[in-house]
Amino acid sequence: MVKELFVYLKNGFAEKELRQGVIFGAGEAGIIAQEAIKKDSKTHMNIVAFLDDDSKKDGKNIDGKRIHKGLEDLERLVKLFNITDLIIAVRDLSVYRKNEIIDECLRLNVSVSMVPPVDQWINGGLTAGAIREIKIEDLLSREQILLDNPRIEQDLKGKIVMVTGAAGSIGSELCRQISYYHPKLIVMLDIAESPLYDIEQEFKEQHPGCSIKIILGDVRNKKKMKEVFKEFKPQVVFHAAAYKHVPMMENYPEEAVHSNVIGTKILADLAVLSQVEKFVFVSTDKAVNPTNVMGASKRAAEMYVQALNQYLDTNHKKYHTKFITTRFGNVLGSNGSVIPLFKKQIMNGGPITVTHPDITRFFMTIPEACQLVLEAGVMGEGGEIYIFDMGEPVKILDLAKKMIQLSGKKVDTDIKIQFSGLREGEKLFEELLNDFEMVKITHHPKIKIAQVSPSSYHKIDGQIEFFQELIGKNNETDLVRHLKSLVPEYISNSSRFEVLDRMN
Repeated sequence: MVKELFVYLKNGFAEKELRQGVIFGAGEAGIIAQEAIKKDSKTHMNIVAFLDDDSKKDGKNIDGKRIHKGLEDLERLVKLFNITDLIIAVRDLSVYRKNEIIDECLRLNVSVSMVPPVDQWINGGLTAGAIREIKIEDLLSREQILLDNPRIEQDLKGKIVMVTGAAGSIGSELCRQISYYHPKLIVMLDIAESPLYDIEQEFKEQHPGCSIKIILGDVRNKKKMKEVFKEFKPQVVFHAAAYKHVPMMENYPEEAVHSNVIGTKILADLAVLSQVEKFVFVSTDKAVNPTNVMGASKRAAEMYVQALNQYLDTNHKKYHTKFITTRFGNVLGSNGSVIPLFKKQIMNGGPITVTHPDITRFFMTIPEACQLVLEAGVMGEGGEIYIFDMGEPVKILDLAKKMIQLSGKKVDTDIKIQFSGLREGEKLFEELLNDFEMVKITHHPKIKIAQVSPSSYHKIDGQIEFFQELIGKNNETDLVRHLKSLVPEYISNSSRFEVLDRMN
C-alpha cells in the first residue's frame, strides 16, 4: 500500500491522465519491465494486468495485478480498463507468436512496445526509456537464419578481400561481417564518393584493427579495374556493385547493361587473369523470368559468370577462379527499399502510394542476406547459383496499412493510401526460380542451389562484347532487343519495350 501510494504521489495525482497498459510476459522480464515503468514517472503509464501463454500462471497475481491466459482476455481488458498500450516482455518469443500479438493489438487499436533483449540492458538495468516501439521490421522478420560455419573464417582469415559496391547497403554490411573473420585487407571499391567516405570513417572508429583500403572507382572502367587488381591482388571478390532501381533502369537501359553486364564481365575476366580464388556475384530475384531491363541485365551477368566457370572447369581443371552466384529478394532498410519511402510519406501526412493492391515482395534483413552470401561463398565449388529461403511473400498493401497503424494513425482517416499503377517493368510478384530451373538441397535448409544449364562461353562472350557497339550507337531499342535475344525469358511488363515482344 505504501509503495502504491508513493507511486501515486510521485505521478502528481495524475492517474486520470495515465495510459493504461498490460504486459505480455509474466516472467522475470515482465516483472522487471513493470518495476521500470513504475519507477519512471515520465512514462505516465499504469500497468493493470499481465498476459502470458503459460496456462499454469493463469489467475495468479504479480504485485496485485492478475495474470490472464494468452490473448484471450485482451479485448475484454481493453473495454474494461480502456487499455492503450501492450508491452511485449518475453525473452524467446517466436516470430510467428509475436506477429499474432501485434496483429491483435493493431486490430484493437492498442499501441505495442517491446522490452529489448536482456544482453542490451542486464548490466545497466532496464529503464522505461529502453522499452522501444514496435517497428515494421519486427513484423516482416522471420525466424532468423543463424549460421555458424567455421569454414568462413578459414576462407577469409589473412586474405585480401575485395568488395565492390562497398558503400551500398549490402556491400557495406558485407565489409562489416568480413572484418570479424580477420582478413589481411579489405579493399572497398565504390563509385559513390560520400557514402564511401562514410564507411571509411565508420571503420576507423568502430573497426580500428581492421586494415582497409578505400578505392573510388567505377567497375565499368576497365583500365582502372586492371590497376586495382594488379596493385592489391585480391584473393576473394564479392561483387555487389550494381544499378538496381527498376524504373530508373527502364528509363536508362544502356546504364543497366553497361554497369550490370559489362561491368561484371570486366571484373570476372580480371579475376581469372589475377588468379582470384573465389568470385561471389550478388544477384537478385528480379533476374528470374525478368520483366524489366534491370532484372534481365542481372540475369545476363549470371549467365556470363556461370558460362565462364564451366569453360574454366573444362579447359583448366587444375586450378581456376571459382564463380558463385547468390540470389535473394528485397532487403529491409536497403537503399531504395519501400519501407523508408513509406516512413517518409507517413511523416509528411500521406498519402502512401502503393503501385497495385495485389503486389507482393519477399523481404529479409541486411545482416541476414550478407550472412547467406558469405555462407554461399564458402560452400561454392564454382558454377552454382544459390537461392535463399525468403519465407512467405508480403503483400505491400498490408505492409502500408500496418505501418500507418504502428505510427499511431488511422488508415484512410489520418493517412490515405493511393494506388499509382505498376511502374515500368514492375512485376506483381517475384520468383526465386524460373520455369525451367530445379533446385538441389544443401547442408543448410535455407540455402538451395538452382540447377541451371550454363550457356556456351564463346557465344555469350561475343554477345556481351556486342553490347559495347550498341551502347556506342546510342539506340536503346536495338540494345534492349539484343538483351532479349540473350535472355529469352525476358518479357517486358508495363513497359514501352513490350512492342519488341510482340514483334518476335
